Amino acid sequence: MSIETVRVDLPGRAYDIRIGPGLLDGIAADLAPLLRRPRVRIVTEERVAAAHLPRLEAALDAGGVDHATLVLPPGEGTKGWDGLSRTCEWLLAEGVERKDVVVAFGGGVVGDLVGFAAAVLRRGTAFVQVPTTLLAQVDSSVGGKTGINTPQGKNLVGAFHQPRLVIADTGLLSTLPERDFRAGYGEVMKYGLLGDADFFAWLEGAGPSLRDDPAALVRAVRRSCEMKAEIVMRDETEEGDRALLNLGHTFCHALEAATGYSDRLLHGEGVAIGCALAFELSARLGLCPQEEPSRVRAHLAAMGLKRDLADIPGDLPDAEGVLRLMAQDKKVQDGRLRFVLARRIGEAFVTADVPRETVAGMLHEALAAR
Repeated sequence: MSIETVRVDLPGRAYDIRIGPGLLDGIAADLAPLLRRPRVRIVTEERVAAAHLPRLEAALDAGGVDHATLVLPPGEGTKGWDGLSRTCEWLLAEGVERKDVVVAFGGGVVGDLVGFAAAVLRRGTAFVQVPTTLLAQVDSSVGGKTGINTPQGKNLVGAFHQPRLVIADTGLLSTLPERDFRAGYGEVMKYGLLGDADFFAWLEGAGPSLRDDPAALVRAVRRSCEMKAEIVMRDETEEGDRALLNLGHTFCHALEAATGYSDRLLHGEGVAIGCALAFELSARLGLCPQEEPSRVRAHLAAMGLKRDLADIPGDLPDAEGVLRLMAQDKKVQDGRLRFVLARRIGEAFVTADVPRETVAGMLHEALAAR
């Protein structure tokens, strides 16, 4: 199977996303053009280290690249001030210089945390993303958004810091737990919903067997990365079009905060529910036909994904409580919350012109159905 490459062509900060199975074994050759001296420092987490670190280390050894690794605890709890401090202190103790390369080897938590550490370390250190989850390969590893969570909300402290390279070895996804793979699919589906109706229609057929079809998996990752790259090249720092990538995220981030960033709700599951709610809100506002949210929920059901607030275990705040959490969202401008809504599948747009009472009513009904 051929290796696919997507170019993120930002002036002075361009980089490639390499996509395909088996890429980890050739990582030393991919890194070589970026290395001023043959050494890297790796940050990963315990589950990824157990599954894949020996293979990464063997590939670096074969290429004559010196390496050392920091292994962090897994989970969203690591993506905070303590995790950031530990990562920066370790990189400094390892003598990492600005022109050295730090490798973020893991899912979205590791990528966001390590990217932010690289952004602030010595006022900007080079880093490479080696995402090991579907969610990270199609979303968080691309585009340079880095950050950590705080008690006030998700990703509220961070920086835009582009990687030098993204290596998306789709073969690594075979070891993902089924729930994690499906959660990552929530981000894949999002791309079709926001800007490519043909891609969504293809996913309706290919999605249920995606994990068992290596060629289809590469196609899904490539198209997702192409769409994200196109948007990032138009709007790197989210002044306009890039906000489209937040389809489903306004609801998702509030629900993640409400569930304590725990295993009750994985990020991609929150995105899936958030997309369903965004289309439901769009239909209630008369922006899109009612058939569209029904089609979204039907596909989520076919994928075995959460699609309603009733699918989240445990207690949730009332509608006003969810709205208060939504008010902490990064997309608030001048005190007004911006939503990504849709006119139809494949045609999303950003607006702040959403009556609060409509959102509250929708949430109240969804919570009452639990």
